[in-house]
Amino acid sequence: QVQLVESGGGLVQAGGSLKLACAASGRTVSSYAMGWSRQAPGKAREFVAAISWSKGDTIYADSVKGRFTISRDNAKNTVYLQMNSLKPEDTAVYYCAAGLDFNWKLNQYDYWGQGTQVTVSS
Repeated sequence: QVQLVESGGGLVQAGGSLKLACAASGRTVSSYAMGWSRQAPGKAREFVAAISWSKGDTIYADSVKGRFTISRDNAKNTVYLQMNSLKPEDTAVYYCAAGLDFNWKLNQYDYWGQGTQVTVSS
C-alpha cells in the first residue's frame, strides 16, 4: 500500500503562484510514477501532469504546459506541482496519484490522495 497526502492548496489571485506537495509513505514510492490530476465542480477529473520514477521524464496536459512544473524528491518521498500564472479555470481539487506505469491515463494509477483545494480568484 501507498499512502498519499497532499498539501499546499489555497486561495490565490489570478496570475499568482502556488506549490503543491504530495508526501508518500508505504511501499518503495521511488519506484512509482507520480501524477497530479484535478477535478472542478461539475466536471470530470482530468490529468494535469506526471513524472516517471527513474529518469524524471514528465508529461503535461496542454492546458497547463508552460505554467506548471512537476518534480519529485525521492529522498523525501515527495512530489511537487509548481503552479505559476494561475487562471480562474485552474480552480479545482487537485489530487496526487501513484502508479507503476508512467502515463496520462488516470485509470492506470493505483493510489490516490484525498485532494487539496486550489481556488483562483479573478
